[in-house]
Amino acid sequence: MTIEDKVKIARECFSSGKTKSIDFRLEQLSQLEEGIRKLKPKILRALKEDLNKSPYEASISEIGIVLGEIHYVKKHLKAWSRPKRVRTALSQAPARSYIYKEPYGLVLIMAPWNYPFQLIINPLIGAISAGNAAVLKPSNYTPRTSEVIEELVQTYLDRQAFQLVKGGREENQALLDQRFDYIFFTGSPGVGRIVMEAASKHLTPVCLELGGKSPCLVEKTADIKKSAKRILFGKLMNSGQTCISPDYILVDKKVKKALIKELIEQYEKMLPTKEYVDQAFVRIINEKHRLRLEEAVRNQKIIYQDHRISGRHFPFTLVENPDPDSKLMQEEIFGPILPILSYDEIREAFVFIRKREKPLALYLFTKDKKIQRQVLEEVSFGGGCINDTLIHAASPYMPFGGVGQSGMGAYHGKKSFDTFSHKKSIVKKSWYLDLPLRYHPYKKKEEESPEFFFKL
Repeated sequence: MTIEDKVKIARECFSSGKTKSIDFRLEQLSQLEEGIRKLKPKILRALKEDLNKSPYEASISEIGIVLGEIHYVKKHLKAWSRPKRVRTALSQAPARSYIYKEPYGLVLIMAPWNYPFQLIINPLIGAISAGNAAVLKPSNYTPRTSEVIEELVQTYLDRQAFQLVKGGREENQALLDQRFDYIFFTGSPGVGRIVMEAASKHLTPVCLELGGKSPCLVEKTADIKKSAKRILFGKLMNSGQTCISPDYILVDKKVKKALIKELIEQYEKMLPTKEYVDQAFVRIINEKHRLRLEEAVRNQKIIYQDHRISGRHFPFTLVENPDPDSKLMQEEIFGPILPILSYDEIREAFVFIRKREKPLALYLFTKDKKIQRQVLEEVSFGGGCINDTLIHAASPYMPFGGVGQSGMGAYHGKKSFDTFSHKKSIVKKSWYLDLPLRYHPYKKKEEESPEFFFKL
């Protein structure tokens, strides 16, 4: 089928009302869950072939998060879907007021290559839970994973309501030329602008999950050993090809040497042999991106690099005091390179971050609760952790999303349901008591009195 055919079939399915039923939504979520469990060996093999993800890393960062999301959404869906009664303003009495949730309609979900399974299925869960039909576009850079996702969708989900389109830039553009009721995009800010421009032609609402340079602040009171381990957990996950990966470190000069020493020692414990690296360390997605990383560290002061790593892998690299105006510090790294800068006073770090675009994530390592409050109150960012990295993005109890250049809109848990739902405000007016004040002809003496009725 052509892209136009797939869009038409999905839209007609939504128009039939089929996807709006709560029973249908729960059935599709259960089918999706069953399909993931049955296809898990294939999913793991595909992620291994596309990115060299180990079964363990693929399970915790791709499959486990998705299954947890399905479980949480299924448990709460009926409650979320009920009309919510709210207070009625005095000016509208006697009446009852409600908020009804309805699906947008046909949604487009465009996913990236770095977490090719999780970042297409997680928003799909939100789209299904809200009662939408959907067209899915997986990344062309991860063909094996795309094939398994296609099998999952075609075998376990409704074949009219949920369509999948494979391909590259030509197919992406063809999809953006179609009219959708909502677009969910995960990727770079540059492509995000293209998506938003295409959406504007039809005034289509969007959720853009983008990226940015996520800083790690290490304050002098931090536990240096644990800070190093937790920073490395975030940086080495997916070989740094994570939108919320720690992108650079800002560390107090008093503990800088100690932190560098611990980063090196802990890294060599985590990746002890070349054989382990070959087996479990995620590859850079392609040669183009590997060469980009090589260019980023050229002429930089490299203080550590793992020379055991070769081929499509890129060596874990520590860079000291890079030029703030260099590509390394201006563009999202998306690889296992960790620049380290230092400061004398914590406010210098605040100023450094605020001069740049708002990051998708921020990580603060400190025992000082006053500094924790200062960072949360004075620095704008999408979300983050105190004394850890990445883990805030794995919770269905909190929304995940960016701010400014790092994105707009959010999802996960109930926020996914909300993101794919339109909230319809309804006042159910009683037939009893009809205030004459609102009807013509208006009387001079009542010109000021109506204000009273708008005070709650």
